[in-house]
Amino acid sequence: MLQLKPLSLVLILLLAHMMTETEAKAISKRHVRRDWLIIPDTIAFNIFSLINEVSPKTAEYLFNAVQTPVILETRNFLIKETAKLSMLFEQLQDKISRLWKELKESAQ
Repeated sequence: MLQLKPLSLVLILLLAHMMTETEAKAISKRHVRRDWLIIPDTIAFNIFSLINEVSPKTAEYLFNAVQTPVILETRNFLIKETAKLSMLFEQLQDKISRLWKELKESAQ
């Protein structure tokens, strides 16, 4: 049972990096990725790289495990929904800052 927990944790972390990203944006200075999976992506990539150095066969197994359709669909759904949430949060931030400026101007 104890061996399954670390394996499960590694699989969850590897989800972020191993799958194809059809909905995510590229990361560069001009493009900003709007989903919240960027941190797990980075962590998973580092873990996968470490596992690949130690045991390429295990890394291949993990890679194949996260390529299942259920996991891919779940990840794409999470990317879409977190992108929507990020955009809504940015809109809320803009509205609050505009309201704050209006209140400051009306107080003067």
